[in-house]
Parts: sequence; structure tokens; C-alpha cells
Amino acid sequence: MTRTQNKTYNIPVEATLDLIGGKWKTLIICHLTYGHKRTHELKKAMPEITQKMLIQQLKELESDGLVTRTVYNEVPPKVIYELTELGMSLKPILSVMCDWGEKYLQDQANLIHQDE
Repeated sequence: MTRTQNKTYNIPVEATLDLIGGKWKTLIICHLTYGHKRTHELKKAMPEITQKMLIQQLKELESDGLVTRTVYNEVPPKVIYELTELGMSLKPILSVMCDWGEKYLQDQANLIHQDE
């Protein structure tokens, strides 16, 4: 059992899921692996997310040290989000998840074609 920031984890994967668990955080991180993004760019890439949820998830990712937020003194304010070094260290995990998802989707498509 491991304790960090007042949380107890029974196995290490719990810590990973605590940081990137849920649909939106993982998708945000995936989009940011391609480079920094403004809020509206992330919203456009994930049209189903609400603005409130996007901001909430970005704040949590920033609080957990996975994302940095840079505000430029312009009118209107320009805000850029990008992955920290810690956030970028998730890239291999996300790559494996993408590979698995691609194989799964191909297998499902093959099953559908076999049934026709």
C-alpha cells in the first residue's frame, strides 16, 4: 500500500487511474501530446464536452502537475495549455491504449462483416 497526497493506493495502477481516469482527462492529454492548445481548440477537438467540464478537467490536470497553463497579457486574453514533462511521460501509455483501441475496432468491424 502506498500513500501520496493523503490518498492510499493498493496497487500502482490506482494512482495512474486517479490522475488520468475518466473519459475527458485522457482525451485532453491525447490532444496535448501533439502540442500546446488553446481552450477553444480543445473544445473543437472534443465537441461533446461542455465548456464547464473542459475547464474543470484542465484545472485538475494542472493541479496534478500534468498540464501547464500560460496566460498571455493580450485582449482578449490568450491562454495556452501544454503537457508538463510528467504529462508527456504518459505518451507511451496512451500510445499503447490507441494501438489496443485500433485493434479492437478492427476486430469488431471484422465480426460485423462476417455476420453479413
